[in-house]
Amino acid sequence: MDEVRKITVKIYNEDYIVKGNDDGNYVRMLADYVDRRMRMIGQRNPNLSMTRVAVLTALNMADELNRLQDDYDELALALEEEKKRRQG
Repeated sequence: MDEVRKITVKIYNEDYIVKGNDDGNYVRMLADYVDRRMRMIGQRNPNLSMTRVAVLTALNMADELNRLQDDYDELALALEEEKKRRQG
């Protein structure tokens, strides 16, 4: 069984303790990405509270994930169709 690790990361000037089985470097990389995205939104909208910056960041990242999932699904479908075409 994997050992649960505690990793402290800083996101938008706040410290968070993240528990998990993932490598600490991976968790730090994710935290750095979230921090960068929040700072971009915060710089464009300096009057927003941290909560609003976090929610807008989450929405932007959810949009990004959804678009990537759509692209992946289209690619997987195209590959499956090509595979069937070659077999048939």
